[in-house]
Amino acid sequence: MDSLAVAVGNGAPIVRMENVNKVFRSANREIIALRDITLEISRGEFICILGPSGCGKSTLLNAIAGFSLPSSGKLIANDQEVTAPGPDRAMVFQEYALFPWMSVAENIAFGLEIKNLSKMVIRSRVDALLEKFQLTDFRDRFPKDLSGGMRQRVAIARSLALDSPMLLMDEPFGALDALTRSSMQDELLRIWMEFKKTIIFVTHSIQESIVLADRVVVMTYRPGTIKKIVPVNILHPRDISSPWFISLQQELTDMVMEEQERSQKAESDIA
Repeated sequence: MDSLAVAVGNGAPIVRMENVNKVFRSANREIIALRDITLEISRGEFICILGPSGCGKSTLLNAIAGFSLPSSGKLIANDQEVTAPGPDRAMVFQEYALFPWMSVAENIAFGLEIKNLSKMVIRSRVDALLEKFQLTDFRDRFPKDLSGGMRQRVAIARSLALDSPMLLMDEPFGALDALTRSSMQDELLRIWMEFKKTIIFVTHSIQESIVLADRVVVMTYRPGTIKKIVPVNILHPRDISSPWFISLQQELTDMVMEEQERSQKAESDIA
């Protein structure tokens, strides 16, 4: 991959969270998923949210997306309080979430058609994205005919078609093999630099977070809080065999393993 500069956030934050809490309640149980999350994310930043299972990573992303609103606290995105999902926050899921009865081109065009854009505009935008993601030859194929990596490229292209300033990604490469995952990371970095989107990316992978992020937000086990925000002030591409990479990976591993041990202890206490 060619050398890429680190994107620098500018202006007012695109996301601002102040003392955000999320509590799930049932008839006889209360689970505090998030506690006192305070975080600002600048426009154009690439943020990775890292932590063990059960730390609230996806819950936090879903709150920003507007799918599951905070129980208390303030959550602002694009200068507006988040009260529902919106076209300014595009979501990419691990499961691809493509419509199996639609072709590649139809999946990418779906959001544009809902916006009632003209057929000419839709065709032009879809064609450009098909070319950008090297999917032109597959425009009439269905998701079942594609590899996992290609399905995820379609899902990302569909999100980019809406031209949302923010891309929310919930472990989008988690189901891919190692080589495809590495290729998709490179492709995502190119997209980030070219389209200048703000990306908030949930991952279990410590190595992936260092490869991608401007800052890594490490979360604690439930209740999920911010354990530490770690800046990664190195130009892309990042050499995973370099001493600085290995040192940072060990630092993050120590933090995550500490929370993983807390998770295992909590589960054993319940058992």
